[in-house]
Amino acid sequence: MPLAAVLLDLDGTLLDTAPDLAYCLNTLRAEHDLAPLDYASIRVQVSNGTAAVLREGFASANEAQFQALRKRFLELYSANLSRETRLFAGFEPVLAQLEAHGIPWGVITNKPQFLTEPLLKQLHLFTRASVVLSGDSLPKQKPDPLPLLTAARHINLDPERCLYLGDALRDAQAARAANMTSLGARFGYIDPRDELLAWPVDAWIEQPLELLDWVGLRGAASQRDGAKEPV
Repeated sequence: MPLAAVLLDLDGTLLDTAPDLAYCLNTLRAEHDLAPLDYASIRVQVSNGTAAVLREGFASANEAQFQALRKRFLELYSANLSRETRLFAGFEPVLAQLEAHGIPWGVITNKPQFLTEPLLKQLHLFTRASVVLSGDSLPKQKPDPLPLLTAARHINLDPERCLYLGDALRDAQAARAANMTSLGARFGYIDPRDELLAWPVDAWIEQPLELLDWVGLRGAASQRDGAKEPV
């Protein structure tokens, strides 16, 4: 039986947010007379949150310095949420197909609400999503399954009828604990040092279009088999 809902991580899965986070980090480094960091070194930290991104740029900062830097970094990022951030290539037709067939999709992220909701609103995605849960929406966040289970209840589906796609180990762990189909986004912010064989995923996808196959629509696999367009 096809799955009935698509739930998504945000950074590195639905949205390519790394360019704006890298811009803000290097802007902050410039304010401290430091040279910019290579984009690739920042990109792999993005799914680990703003603290991990900031630590990449200021590894030697003590706790007091780090908190002051974090305050300024969040000011910069709040002002540049959608400067270059966009849906990953291929996601817009996927979302359109899901909506056209009445299949709910939603976002479950550890990103705090004061960043998540404005970003989704600026990209005109917030009202399209059937559910949006941020890292501070509930008492627990991923890898705990509570956010995923809460999302399933919100859309009135059993967890086993949902898939969850993410690009971090915590995403796979949360999906497995929630008894959802766990998919890994190979196009996301995956560190080459990650031991992907140890991740509890049911499958990896190379592009967003492959999600449609999991909900009974004609996605990447069907098109490779000769279908000219989605149903």
